[in-house]
Amino acid sequence: MKAIIVDDEASNRENLQQLLKVYADDIQVCAGAENVDEALIVIKQHQPQLVFLDIQLHTQTGFDILQQLDEINFEIIFITAYNQYAIPAIKFSALDYLLKPIDIDELVAAVAKARRYIQQKQKNERLGYLLEYLKDENKTTPRIALPMLGEIRYINIADIIRCQADNTYTLFVLNNGEQILVSKTLKEYADMLSGHGFLRTHQTHLINMAYIKSWLREDGGSLLLTNQTKIPISKLNRDKVKTALAGSF
Repeated sequence: MKAIIVDDEASNRENLQQLLKVYADDIQVCAGAENVDEALIVIKQHQPQLVFLDIQLHTQTGFDILQQLDEINFEIIFITAYNQYAIPAIKFSALDYLLKPIDIDELVAAVAKARRYIQQKQKNERLGYLLEYLKDENKTTPRIALPMLGEIRYINIADIIRCQADNTYTLFVLNNGEQILVSKTLKEYADMLSGHGFLRTHQTHLINMAYIKSWLREDGGSLLLTNQTKIPISKLNRDKVKTALAGSF
């Protein structure tokens, strides 16, 4: 992780950098700044993922830096000797708030939180085009991008039979028999695919309505798909499923 330390005292910047070397050696401190103008320059130059930001900077504050940025695309850990800044820090969506002198355990916890947030942000960037339309010579075919280990697979939406929740993962079952497990929740995919003929039948199931073969009356109602898979329908979704099916034929 690339980081910048903004503090008006050089000794504080050096002390924090040494602590990070010992307790968070995956953090690369690429620059430091002692005032608002310097901070704006190094943030623009280095594009850090994490900024350790002292709040009191001579006659200005760390908030003055943030107010001058068009976009805050990094995580912020505020560091200050004054706890009255806690509420303003929260309003700026601070990741964490550390009081001087820095407690090592609190620093380690704050860095761990930053690591989780940044990893998730990187994942979201990779998935920024989760649902995109790739054009060929004759038509526009809706596809979805599924991140896999070492690659991103682009799948025709029409080839997806169903999706199934597996904790925080989603299993995609395709019409060629292939199965793809993706590290993203079913709810997120249900939202993305809602306008493309997909129906949430159950907390753990999302189906492509084009592959419904029949409604089974057993167990209060379930769906039989063309690949002979039976999909449960929850009581909560039963009326919605009936309405969707009635309107699709």
